[in-house]
Amino acid sequence: MEPIKSLLGAEFPLFAFSHCRDVVAAVTNAGGFGVLGGSSFTPETLEEELKWIDAHVGGKPYGVDILVPENQSFSGDMSVEKLLDQIPGKHVDFAVDLLRDHGISVGKNDVVDEVPPVTLPEMGEALMDVAFRHPISLIVNALGIAPPSMIERARKHGIPVGALVGAKEHAIRQVNAGVDLLVAQGSEAGGHCGEVSTLVLVPEVIQAVKAVREVPVLAAGGIMNGAQMAGCMAMGAAGVWTGSVWLATTEAETTETFKDKMIHARSRDTIRSKTRTGKPSRQLKSQWHDAWDGPDSPGALPMPLMAMISMPSFDRIDRAADGGNEQAKELVSYWVGQGVGLIDAIRSATAVVQEFKEDFADSVENLMKTIES
Repeated sequence: MEPIKSLLGAEFPLFAFSHCRDVVAAVTNAGGFGVLGGSSFTPETLEEELKWIDAHVGGKPYGVDILVPENQSFSGDMSVEKLLDQIPGKHVDFAVDLLRDHGISVGKNDVVDEVPPVTLPEMGEALMDVAFRHPISLIVNALGIAPPSMIERARKHGIPVGALVGAKEHAIRQVNAGVDLLVAQGSEAGGHCGEVSTLVLVPEVIQAVKAVREVPVLAAGGIMNGAQMAGCMAMGAAGVWTGSVWLATTEAETTETFKDKMIHARSRDTIRSKTRTGKPSRQLKSQWHDAWDGPDSPGALPMPLMAMISMPSFDRIDRAADGGNEQAKELVSYWVGQGVGLIDAIRSATAVVQEFKEDFADSVENLMKTIES
């Protein structure tokens, strides 16, 4: 635990990625390390969220994760208007028909987002402008190599840079680029993930980067309790990066319908699909995926165009489902990992941290007994 504590100040190396400021603050205050998913906000709303966190953590450490893709089909010089022109009418019609078939009354303008996509480089820079104005202890890039501007600006502020990787070759590139912390995220993880399982990826990344530079590696993907955390650290991880477990907390941004679906879901009920962002990301499977991945579908659009359809569509779906529309519930989905099969109840974020600590301690004690016997 010492490398992480000395680098970031975390008492217990349990990292909690969340789009909800309440979860971030609760985890940090309980001794873990909350990380706010900054790319779900505009610069203006991110400023509000970070001000709130600053006021509620009393100087304890927390971080911000910003999604600046290394590769996407459209560069930052594309205006929103030009991007909208790139969305084929057949994709809009397909989304409209799908929602209407599930009892959701929408028009074409209701399923296309005219807000600038968060994945455009200039949006990432604007979010960094905000993040670096606050006393963050870590900044993380989520898709591809951390951009030089992120590393340079973080150095000036004395803030470590982290990056998510899904393969050992990606890890080596990140270390050579100058990142200070790696998150080895296995295919079990929710959201954008690779194809290698956590159990294989973590030791593979640790071994690969040793030849370049000593960099702490956090394990991620399917980790839902302290016993798994202990297992990952026994493999050499400096801690764990978690996401899905916080979606089933009372503070989370997830809807009541989705929380109920998580409790009843099996680990096999998730899917890696391009039909939400344009890149493969793991989500809870629903009839949205059956339709978009089906034979009558026009196919997923590249990033960021697909999100410009899916985001407003899922907003309509969630509101309809929570309003009692049973047909809409069949479409409800969100990013979640295969660990969803371990969720059996909704708990507070503070309670989850405490359970992690207790499970971790029990597991370590059992391992020591095994060695001593």
